Amino acid sequence: MSTATVSGTSGEDRSDYTRDESKAIRKRSLRLLGTLVTPVRGQLWLAAIVLVVSTAFRVAGPALIAYGLNQALPAAVNQMNWLPTIGVVVVYLVTGIAGAALIGWYVVVAARLTQAVMLDLRKRIFLHTQRLSLEFHESYTSGRIISRQTSDLDSIRELLDGGLNELVSGLLYGGFTLVALLLLDWQSGVILAVMGIPLFLLMRWFYLNSQVAYRESRVVSAKVIVKFVETMTGIRAVKAFRKETRNDDEFGQLASDYRDVNMRSIRLFGIFEPGLMAVASVTVALVLLWGGYRVLDGTMLIGTLLAAVVYVRNFFSPLQEVAFFLNSYQSATAALEKVSGVLEEEPTVPDPAKPVDLWAARGHIEFRDVLFGYSKDRVILPDFSLDIPAGQTIALVGTTGAGKSTLAKLVSRFYDPTEGRVTLDGVDLRSLHPKDLRRAIVMVTQEAYLFSGTVADNIALGKPDATLDEIEAAARAVGADAFIQALPDGYATDVNKRGGRVSAGQRQLISFARAFLADPAVLILDEATASLDIPSERQIQDALQTLLADRTAIIIAHRLSTVAIADRVLVMEHGRIIEDDAPEALIGGDGRFARLHAAWRESLV
Repeated sequence: MSTATVSGTSGEDRSDYTRDESKAIRKRSLRLLGTLVTPVRGQLWLAAIVLVVSTAFRVAGPALIAYGLNQALPAAVNQMNWLPTIGVVVVYLVTGIAGAALIGWYVVVAARLTQAVMLDLRKRIFLHTQRLSLEFHESYTSGRIISRQTSDLDSIRELLDGGLNELVSGLLYGGFTLVALLLLDWQSGVILAVMGIPLFLLMRWFYLNSQVAYRESRVVSAKVIVKFVETMTGIRAVKAFRKETRNDDEFGQLASDYRDVNMRSIRLFGIFEPGLMAVASVTVALVLLWGGYRVLDGTMLIGTLLAAVVYVRNFFSPLQEVAFFLNSYQSATAALEKVSGVLEEEPTVPDPAKPVDLWAARGHIEFRDVLFGYSKDRVILPDFSLDIPAGQTIALVGTTGAGKSTLAKLVSRFYDPTEGRVTLDGVDLRSLHPKDLRRAIVMVTQEAYLFSGTVADNIALGKPDATLDEIEAAARAVGADAFIQALPDGYATDVNKRGGRVSAGQRQLISFARAFLADPAVLILDEATASLDIPSERQIQDALQTLLADRTAIIIAHRLSTVAIADRVLVMEHGRIIEDDAPEALIGGDGRFARLHAAWRESLV
């Protein structure tokens, strides 16, 4: 039996990957990088050509100095022939200026390339996470999503913007320098090549250790972000339960772990940089010693020795930049792994390959032999069948965990059944065109979320092309017009994030107006009146009657006053319907709903 599960997300913030897992993640990351680079490969080739030519100009400098000291200067001193000296100076200036100009051009081209890649990646993450099913978002914390879009993308940008440029230019410059040194004086080139062995071992040691340190750093960094975001999001609960001290301790421990991981990385640099300087100094000393001996022996000119020493120093100077690249690389690699993991997620509720259009939905809902569970050992609806005729209002009643909200999520197609079918007017919801599904079925939840913008914008969420007259009519229909008109700017009032300018009950009325304006064939109210006080709830009973008229409605509510407006009440227990009848019939009986209703009436006395 298959069940609804989220694939792969739990492992994205781990540091204990097996070898096979690490290999698969690297392939996934490289695949993502390839898809990002492919659209801008023309700019990539241009950047590569500009970098190669500019590096060649920069590497020519010491060779020109050697020629000037060995050939041009003696000709000027001994033969009074200044032409070679002037020629060397002119060529040196031309190569220097041309190299500088090309480097400037390369910086612009590389920056344009980086921004194009980052724009593509940022849009991909946003669009893809929106497309993923509700199941993913209920399992993947908001802090981790924010981390993917912020700190992880910043790490990748730093790699592309600076680190990768430093690596490519450093390796290219080092390679050109070694070739130039071998052409100028092969013996000095051999010394440099031999000293490359301890240099390679040092670089490999640093890479392997920093790889572990930076993966740990990303894991701890994500935990710090998650803790901060969750604390600030739930600040009301934090203050209500006096959780500040405990949060301080927990966040302080996470911050200390983050500091310790960063200190380990800094200690790696503390060993690497002196080691790099030691290898460079020994190499220069050997070239100078052997070259000096040959100068005394007359087999090497002083200009060649000076150029060889300059080449050796130039070879090592960009290696520190390569080390900084490894810094950026480790951080960006870990970030790219997590970003690619999110982008590899597939919706568990996919759009149909051949969607069926439903131009005029009537609202007939039917569950046919449905089985559904969030996991193999957590089956919510074991064997569920239900027929809801078009235009009927049903109320779902039952204890927490009975399956009421799960039923509503299946009707909204936030989830798909493991087995069986849920149909709208005879069409399986899995085959229905997404635009028709969202137009035909609307859910109003207990959390009436308001987006930044005006009250009018929020009401028009389900019908963006609605006129102001239509928006005001919808608000009047559900009893929201009076308080909206009393706001500072009426319907043009900015509600701010999460509806900061209006109360919880007022937010709920705005959500009712939003649903009324959308005019769905099926309306689901999932604890939609829970945030309203008793007077407010009584005030909107007429509004609910208007809202539910001429459409199929599913009401989930613990308050039995809301249930009274239903045509039919379903009492659920352990994913099964144990009572099904009109409210009056159930109240007059001796079943579960009658006892619940009697207890509710006693609570009002």
